[in-house]
Amino acid sequence: MTLTDLLPKLQKGLSTRPFDGSLKFDCGADGVIVLADGTASGQDRETDCTIKISAGNLHKLLAGKLNPMTGVMMGKLKVSGNVGVAMKLGDLLKS
Repeated sequence: MTLTDLLPKLQKGLSTRPFDGSLKFDCGADGVIVLADGTASGQDRETDCTIKISAGNLHKLLAGKLNPMTGVMMGKLKVSGNVGVAMKLGDLLKS
C-alpha cells in the first residue's frame, strides 16, 4: 500500500469531520500527505504542523495500531510546529 492509497480514507474523514489548520505527514523519500483546506493531497506545501514518520508507521498510525503518544516516546514519529493541530488528528481518524 502506498501513501496515495491512504488519500481516499483521509479525504472521507475530512468530508464528514471538520479539521482546522493544516498538517503534513512527512515520510521522507516515500512522499508526503498534506491535510489542508478540507482536502488530503500528496502535494508538498508549508503547514501549521509536520509529523515526520515512516510510511510503514503512518499506515499503522492510521489503522489504529500505533498509539501517537507511544510513537513519539519511542521516536517513531516527531511532531514540529503547532502541536495543537496534531492533537485534532485523533477526531478525524475516529471510525
